[in-house]
Amino acid sequence: MEEEGTPTVSLVSCMHFVRRGIAKSVPEKIELTENELEKIIKQTAEDLRLTEAGDDQSGEEDEAAPSIREPPANPNDEFDFEHYDQEDSSNPVGIGTIATLPNLGDLSENIQIRTEGPDSDEEDDIIKPDDNLLLVGHVETDASVLEVYIFNKEEGSFYVHHDIILPWFPLCIEWLSHDPSDPQPGNLCALGGMDPVIQVWDLDIENCLEPAFKLGRKPNKKKKTKRIGHKDAVLDLSWNTNFSHVLASGSADNTVLLWDLDQGLPHTKLTYFEDKVQSLSFHPLEAQTLLSGCCDGRARVSDCRDEAAYRTWSLPTEIERVHWDRNQPFCFAMSNNIGKVAYVDVRQEEPLWTIDAHQKEVTGLILSEKVPGLMITVGSDEKLKCWDITGPTPLQISERTNRVGQALCAAQCPEAPFAVAVGGDNKECYIEMVDLTNNDEGTRST
Repeated sequence: MEEEGTPTVSLVSCMHFVRRGIAKSVPEKIELTENELEKIIKQTAEDLRLTEAGDDQSGEEDEAAPSIREPPANPNDEFDFEHYDQEDSSNPVGIGTIATLPNLGDLSENIQIRTEGPDSDEEDDIIKPDDNLLLVGHVETDASVLEVYIFNKEEGSFYVHHDIILPWFPLCIEWLSHDPSDPQPGNLCALGGMDPVIQVWDLDIENCLEPAFKLGRKPNKKKKTKRIGHKDAVLDLSWNTNFSHVLASGSADNTVLLWDLDQGLPHTKLTYFEDKVQSLSFHPLEAQTLLSGCCDGRARVSDCRDEAAYRTWSLPTEIERVHWDRNQPFCFAMSNNIGKVAYVDVRQEEPLWTIDAHQKEVTGLILSEKVPGLMITVGSDEKLKCWDITGPTPLQISERTNRVGQALCAAQCPEAPFAVAVGGDNKECYIEMVDLTNNDEGTRST
């Protein structure tokens, strides 16, 4: 029997680090009266009732949506990837009302956004230039939350700064700076989960009850609206840092969509997958190149200028994670559900090497950008391992047992490459910061 008040489930399903200097030092705060909050809750409940009552059986997409955008000059290059480096990004199109402050209806005129006040003077509320944000998808019993942690390597601090209640189990997180409603870079977070609609939240605003905008729409016969986007859960997301208004999403519906954030619509659909698409990664240098890992046991490198152009490498039975090596632009690593990791040079037909890294699924796979040749793996066998991959075959250089139980995800701090966050399913310690230079087990937060 569980003790009263003890959660039956407490796990971290996904996480993502944000570089220093991105977030506002004092995030804006939305304050509502009790009456306003009550009205919003009632309206949200009504919206949920209508959504659940809607007919979600239709597989049709909104045929009228793509007509918003002018046809591409090259029909095989929907986003004009070939000329992305010549594009003037000073005036993004923007999607107006789709990307705004939370939609609170007639109450919006009563909302106050506070940037000063008693709480702003609290030291823990201030995000310093040397703080990193760690975005964490936390599930506790029936509640799902996006937690925004502060991590400061120099001070040794690690705590939750603020959080956002989510309507469904989160499965993937991606950070992006492209705000369609503002020509200036933003601090946004895209979330995918058990629902086919992707939510994008503004991390510089606290107490949000609605995302900044959503990508996708379910069909509803009563409202006579057709589907936009995926038909099933969204399993991974990848933002294109070179072509910043493009976001890729992989789904349990066996497809990958390339979203145009300025239009709020998908304009390219990749359909050659034979199972769920679990992992995505845009190439760090080539805007048109997308790496994907699928439950059909294959990793694919796709040329987004041509929906039929891709190459394949196998690692049966299911690919868990894929990751580009920023220090070796032609190479990537992939892991699978039986503990194997393979390293691929895309100029060759077969992987350069394949190892038995863990006894179970390899759920976290990191190729360090700041430490060339360092590979970090975590698995559901409760192990974290570090590897030297500079030679012809990988050399294991350390191993430790996770405090988080079966690890479900991992993330490396961009500015402190020997600091790694690990999330798992241990109710007593579901998230842990590990210092790879320390022989001790690291610090933890529950």
